[in-house]
Amino acid sequence: MSNAISKAKGFKKSKSGTYLSMATTAFSALSVAKQVKRARTEQDTLRLVDAAISAAAIVTGLAILYRELKRLGDDDVLLG
Repeated sequence: MSNAISKAKGFKKSKSGTYLSMATTAFSALSVAKQVKRARTEQDTLRLVDAAISAAAIVTGLAILYRELKRLGDDDVLLG
């Protein structure tokens, strides 16, 4: 069982794992977009602020993951 855990930890720090994390994080942006739309429709300022904070967290998370990719030696991830 510890071998499976080791493999999972290794995948998380691999390029494939980082790409998967980026995709998952970017996919959560859809939820935030829906939250913004709902907040505007209902004129709910508190939900709009929550969505803005969530969007900032997504951007920060993607930046951290991109930095991790660069550390792994994939400098051209956004170029092609």
